[in-house]
This record gives sequence, C-alpha cells and structure tokens, in this order.
Amino acid sequence: MQKQISALNFVAMLMFFWATSVWSQTPKPSTASPAPATQPSKPAESVNPADTRPAATQPMPQMAASSVAPDYRIGPGDTLQIFVWRNPELTQTVPVRPDGKISTPLVEDMIAVGKTPSQLARDIEVVLAEYIRSPQVNVIVTNPVSAFSQVKVIGQVTTPQSLPYREGMRVLDAILAAGGLTEFAAGNRGKIVRKVDGKDTELRVKVDDLVNKGAMNQNLELKPGDVIVVPQSFF
Repeated sequence: MQKQISALNFVAMLMFFWATSVWSQTPKPSTASPAPATQPSKPAESVNPADTRPAATQPMPQMAASSVAPDYRIGPGDTLQIFVWRNPELTQTVPVRPDGKISTPLVEDMIAVGKTPSQLARDIEVVLAEYIRSPQVNVIVTNPVSAFSQVKVIGQVTTPQSLPYREGMRVLDAILAAGGLTEFAAGNRGKIVRKVDGKDTELRVKVDDLVNKGAMNQNLELKPGDVIVVPQSFF
C-alpha cells in the first residue's frame, strides 16, 4: 500500500514539473507600445491625357536694331540678320560673301550686293513662298563694313581717309574727322561725288566757308558711299 502511494506521489510530482516547464515556455504578451499607423502615401498628381500643350514654347529671336538708313546699299562684308516672322528656324545672321551673295535655310546663293535691305527681304520672300505660306521677312544690317557704308575724304585735308558712315552724318563731321583743311586747300571748290542710279553726280560745297566762316548752309548731309574731294589751290 505504501508503495502505491509513493508511486502516485512520484507521478504527481512529474506532472507538476512538466506543467511548470510548459508554462515557462509559453510566450508572454508584449508590453511594448504599438507601432504608429503607417501614413498613407500622397496620391500622384493626375495627368490629363487631353492636355496637349507643349512643355515650353520656343521664343522667337529678337530683331536687332538697324544701324543704316533705309536706302542703304548692301555690300560685301556686311553682316545681315534675316528675320522670318513666326519661323525661328529660318531666322539667321549671315555675312555677305566676297562674291556678293548670301545663303540661308531654303535660300541659297542669293545676290545681296547693291540691294537695299527691303529689296533683299522681298526677294527672299519670293523664294520662301515656295515652302511656307505668306512669309514675312525683315533684313537688318547689323554690321555695315563694306565700301558702300563708308564716306571718303580725299585731297587737301590733313589726314585723307575712309570714315564709317553713320545716320545723319554731314560734311563738317567728315572734314573735322580728317583733321581739317591744309594750307594749300581750295576749300570753296570742294565737291561731293555721289552715285545716283549707277552714275557719278557732283554736288558743289564751299568747305572753306563752312569751316572758317560757319556757313552752315554748306553743311550738306552725306550718304553712304559719298566721296568728299578738296582740291589744291592754284597760285
């Protein structure tokens, strides 16, 4: 009988230790604070598929300021801006070649020498009309350097030379730039040689009265290509 009770006590003790072991291995509930809720991501901006506007509009090139008179005759070496309205890809700045011609997109080897800017613009429009509708062209002389843009002062002046023409230039401007008259000058027999319709014409000008007496009625306005001639006096 005692043996049976001892056996039962032994089994009870085994059951107690087994239960204790199982309870110790059971995971405890976490006491850590719960993780914050994840913020919802910002929805992407919607794109309207019907919006066909370009990302950026290509700006039109700016027209340069003209440095010559409207009747200026284009010459070799001049720099021209060919401005084609609403066609920036055709707007170009080009030099006039020694052969007197220019080349731009769609317009090759066009004669420019001897034409005014407006005449050249109309000629370019005729060629461009074969490719684009109603072209509008402006030609700006941005750097006039040819002989057509100069005024020459020769004869009895201190420093005979060629002078760059500028708008509103007059005889007195040119004579003073050339250093004035020499002591041997016959200033009142001076003249301006000017080409008109391809022919040389002469305008008499009393340079001596202009310089020494202030006769401003002799201060004639000059044009590109003019030649002022001051002859020598005869004794």
